[in-house]
Amino acid sequence: MNQCVVRRAVKAASEDKIIGYELLFEESAASLYGESENAAADTIAGFLMNNSNKIFREKQIFLTFTPALLLRNTPKIFQKDKIIIQVGDNLIIHPLAMPIIEKFYKQGYRFAINDFQFSPKYFSMLEYVDYIRLRMKKELSGKEQNSMENIVRMAQGLGKKCIATDIDTKEAYEAAIHLHVDYIEGNYIAETLKVKEDKVEYLQGNFFQLVVAVSKDEPDMAEIEEIISRDAGLTYTLLKLINSAYFALRRRTASIRQAIMTMGINQLRQWVYMLSLKKDESEGADEILRLSFLRAKFAEALVQNTNIQCITPSEGYMMGLFSTLEYMVNAPLSEVLAEIPIGDKVRKALLEEEGEAGTIYKLVSCYEKADWKQCQEISEEIGISVSKLSQLYINCVEEVSYIWEGLTTECKRPGEESLFAIEKEEGEHLEDVLQ
Repeated sequence: MNQCVVRRAVKAASEDKIIGYELLFEESAASLYGESENAAADTIAGFLMNNSNKIFREKQIFLTFTPALLLRNTPKIFQKDKIIIQVGDNLIIHPLAMPIIEKFYKQGYRFAINDFQFSPKYFSMLEYVDYIRLRMKKELSGKEQNSMENIVRMAQGLGKKCIATDIDTKEAYEAAIHLHVDYIEGNYIAETLKVKEDKVEYLQGNFFQLVVAVSKDEPDMAEIEEIISRDAGLTYTLLKLINSAYFALRRRTASIRQAIMTMGINQLRQWVYMLSLKKDESEGADEILRLSFLRAKFAEALVQNTNIQCITPSEGYMMGLFSTLEYMVNAPLSEVLAEIPIGDKVRKALLEEEGEAGTIYKLVSCYEKADWKQCQEISEEIGISVSKLSQLYINCVEEVSYIWEGLTTECKRPGEESLFAIEKEEGEHLEDVLQ
């Protein structure tokens, strides 16, 4: 796989709800839209066949199909409810496209139009599509603003959903909200998730104290047990975690000490962010935590597979985890990191992207933003091929999805009532967990 691939969340504009992810492939000189489309389509079709189980474990995927990909029946690789076929101008004008689109539509596949315009060729597609995608610019002229407003009104009047893409700044986000689009997609999404809490409350809370305790070079297990035991919410969530399908214990445990010892400090340090679910169980918090885990696993994998030696894989992991604090706390990241016992190399990497650790963090950030040019430059600098980089990312997506599913799924044991059902019906009752 010589092209980079990344997934980007598609979020409801009016609430913290993620409806799916767009899968973006690198567009370079060997782009899908260039003369080498057939060769690129071969590569991408092969990649999708080998990795579909890794990227389709959760929500639906939005994927732009070229004529070559569609003509080769590539959508057949996926379940109909998991794929949204995005079509652009190069496919709409293709002489063979319409019969194939109609065929897939009748089979139950769903479609989206990229960069819709008021022209006959786009109107001819409207009966087949569920989504209209609009690319937001940094600045819109009065004419462009009016055109987009008309497209949104027309589309929604016909029962179509509108997705504003390239929402990478606050200004683009506000413009999209003003247009009353249904969904947004872009690098600014994390900023729009309503999960931030007051700095003082966060720093004084039991969860933050737990983060500090497990981040020490030599964690005190008795201190960790004491912090968890004085908070019913933390205790409940830890016991829910250790009794999940991921750990698959033969017998349910109700002991905090046993839970800590079973996990071990490394896993407790890695998964402690899961315990923050007790703070906010909205889908916004859920997405931030997934992003945190993905960044952590990706940074860890990069340290393991490059010539970077200034930090350990474990430090790379924690760097990825702590990078999302800016979305969780209503305070500058520098103030929050000052309260956490992490190394100067990791702190400088997160705040200033300095040093070799900063190079790793910069690569994680550039890849997440689909800044392929800078990804290429940094990859060459730290000694990793683009193909390796892409596969590491997809492997991390799969691992995070697998772990997340295991940690949030109850481990069913014969003769036991559902623990998670109790939580949903009655809320957090620790005495029920400990029975």
